[in-house]
Amino acid sequence: MIIATLKTSAADLVTQCVIERKSLKEVDWKRNMEKFTTQPWAAKLRDGPGLMALGAQTALDLGMLTCVYLPTFYVFKAGVFSGSLDPTVWASTGIGNYTKNISKDAYDVFRVWGPADLVCFSVPLWLRLPVRHVVSFVWTAYLSFARGANK
Repeated sequence: MIIATLKTSAADLVTQCVIERKSLKEVDWKRNMEKFTTQPWAAKLRDGPGLMALGAQTALDLGMLTCVYLPTFYVFKAGVFSGSLDPTVWASTGIGNYTKNISKDAYDVFRVWGPADLVCFSVPLWLRLPVRHVVSFVWTAYLSFARGANK
């Protein structure tokens, strides 16, 4: 929950500073997309700045999943399955498997998490984490099936 909250807040901060070109003094620290998420769906589709922020949040999350989460997954998996106590073996094996599987895994990340993020970052704030956790459960089960054991 802490990581999801920090990531979401960071995405909003990037949106405000990069897309909206606000200085840190101008950042609305309480905003965090609340205005956008409370609108009806028809209004969201007409909210240009909200849609830009939604796109930025989604892009940031997809980037984090592809470039941080997946390598971490493979390094931890190597730590469990390598039979070695040497973290350098875990890292080299994990990064090797990440590199070998990146095209399929990135495709799956974008295919699953792209639409899920668009929904997740659009629903009311009280529903955001439950939606995220349901998708995360399904994703983890899929990843375990697709990359389980020693694949």
